[in-house]
Amino acid sequence: MSLTVNDALAWALTRLTTQEDPAVDARILLASAAEQNLTWLYTWPDKPLSDEQWVKFQHFVERRSEGEPVAYILGYRDFWSLTLRTSPSTLIPRPDTEVLVEAALSRLPPGNQRVCDLGTGTGAIALAIASERRDCEVIGCDLLDEAVTLATRNASDNGITNASFVQSSWFDNLHGRFEMIVSNPPYVEQQSPWLQEGDVRFEPQSALTSGADGLDDIRIIIAQAPGYLSNGGWLLIEHGYTQGDAVRDLLQRHGFAQTQTLVDLAGLDRVSVGRLQTCE
Repeated sequence: MSLTVNDALAWALTRLTTQEDPAVDARILLASAAEQNLTWLYTWPDKPLSDEQWVKFQHFVERRSEGEPVAYILGYRDFWSLTLRTSPSTLIPRPDTEVLVEAALSRLPPGNQRVCDLGTGTGAIALAIASERRDCEVIGCDLLDEAVTLATRNASDNGITNASFVQSSWFDNLHGRFEMIVSNPPYVEQQSPWLQEGDVRFEPQSALTSGADGLDDIRIIIAQAPGYLSNGGWLLIEHGYTQGDAVRDLLQRHGFAQTQTLVDLAGLDRVSVGRLQTCE
């Protein structure tokens, strides 16, 4: 007798006891193994699985039981209104980063604007902004050629033609000025115990850590951004929940006004913004 959807999910829960939300993980993995959506699982709980679906699901669950992130197992992650391919060479897009996208869109003036996303990874931030503002030119850059290739493919997959991606170590290969610069740079302290927890154990450390206090890359970005921003342009940076005061201070010391720190879905400091003081 074949295992049903419910049987498979019950088995998965016995294997995923150490994960934060095993029921959610199990359903996402089973839907992918069965090549169905989540609604199908709820609608057909007694549906027998084929041998191929069962074997594939077992493989997924075993990988997840070892701690591998769901986004790496499946090869994609939903972000904003987009479905993005993922790779172990880039960070996994997270819901909290949508706070940065919302803040950018609310501050982006009307009309044709140039926007830069530093350290683009999968292209999540750049593509979310470009998808909402088709009248803007969005450029994403990343140190890794693999990330540039991945982000370019994600643009194509999602039908976004007003975003392009280049290899660059922060501003090194960028030209001209932008009305807005956004970034989710590395901001974790090198010795942070958080690096030994959960999904981040599988993510690239170079995209997570930035010096003893986690602010090395943020210092570089804030110091160099005025040379690439138009007068009155905005800089928006995602950071750790304890770093809001330090990031606002850096912004103010480098000529940014209207500084503010925005909170994430948990009510924690997550994004700081500043506007380059317009020269008279």
